[in-house]
Amino acid sequence: MPHPSVVSPGELRTADERRARHAVRGGIFGNFVDQFDIFLPVIALAPAASTLLGPENVIAAAGFVFTATLIGRPLGAAIFGPIADRVGRTAVTKVALAGIAATTLLIAAVPGHEVLGWGTVALVLALRFLGGVFLGGEYTSAVPLAMEWSAPRRRGLASGLIMAMSPVANATIAALVLVLLAVLDPASYAAWGWRVPFVVGGILALVMLGYYRRQVADAPVARVAVPRSPLRDVIVGPDRRVFLQTFTLMTGLWLLTYMAIPTLTAELTRAGTFDGRGVTFALLCATAVSAVAMALCGHLSTVIGRRRFFVGFGVLAAALAPVCFLAIFAVDGPVAVVVLCAALQVVTVSVYGPVGAYLSERFAGGVRSSGYGLGYSLSIVVPALYPYYLPPLQTAFGTYGPIAALLALAGLLVAAGGLWGPETDTRTPLR
Repeated sequence: MPHPSVVSPGELRTADERRARHAVRGGIFGNFVDQFDIFLPVIALAPAASTLLGPENVIAAAGFVFTATLIGRPLGAAIFGPIADRVGRTAVTKVALAGIAATTLLIAAVPGHEVLGWGTVALVLALRFLGGVFLGGEYTSAVPLAMEWSAPRRRGLASGLIMAMSPVANATIAALVLVLLAVLDPASYAAWGWRVPFVVGGILALVMLGYYRRQVADAPVARVAVPRSPLRDVIVGPDRRVFLQTFTLMTGLWLLTYMAIPTLTAELTRAGTFDGRGVTFALLCATAVSAVAMALCGHLSTVIGRRRFFVGFGVLAAALAPVCFLAIFAVDGPVAVVVLCAALQVVTVSVYGPVGAYLSERFAGGVRSSGYGLGYSLSIVVPALYPYYLPPLQTAFGTYGPIAALLALAGLLVAAGGLWGPETDTRTPLR
């Protein structure tokens, strides 16, 4: 008669499978919350920026809000990555989600410019900076945790589903803002309507916090030996070559993103191809297509190999992305424009599909969160500064040519980054 406290191997497997499902779901929906918060100021604040931030220098103030989040994200990865490697990824994810919820809800309560003047801008900047720090901590811990629990044959697909939450979150915010703009007059939206998406974002973060507290645990791999300074090992130690390689790859990915989404949005608006709602609808259609393609690309990388996927996709993007972009502004008819916008999304941002799996595979368990966070977040800086270097290029070489050239450069960086690294092991669990 076995002792009642003895657990059979079958029961252990069932428990581990349940924990794995919970962790992967947490990674998917946690990344949705993360991306929802990232896109909030870009989409939800745009129609209310003048009222909230003040009519004077509104473009500069909105740019500062974006930059504050940009600076906070790599700092958060540098702070929380080593803690996640040492203490545990689940604990860090919970702290990060609590911080995201708090900063997002506080922004929803910020008084308008007519009350605090430039104090409103300063308050929003401070909260977005802190929010960026917590955002950096969330994806630094939650995504590697989901990959550590994933079965090898499903790791690419799980990564694709996690990464697909970026276009899904973008589309969700855009749809919510469209509904609010349809039912509210511009003055009401500017006064209080913009706060609704921020309240929704804060509540979503709290829901995910409760989920992680009840359902998610660290994977056994997370209990491996950790070096004294994971951050130092990644930047200047044994893993520095891996970091530089993934940094190159991710720089290309981020450059593809900024040319294919915010830059495309601005150029469609400036060209008068659609009105504001038309542009939003076109990008909603494009992001829906790219979300499906992203998930499929994640699984495709398991079938053909991650290295081969990134090299091939990078070459394909370098060749096709400039053509798709230039064709958008050369064709007539809204249907053709929407189709080409979707094609551009597919040959650019779909490449993110395997990123969660690939970065987790490239770094060992003892430095995985540190390496993932830095490789993913530091690489965003130069691409995200495009508002400072793209306009001079457009002044010198025309409106669309420089964007097409940067798309080609981004694809080549992806291919070079993939070629620089080895083929990763997609058949065994992460260690």
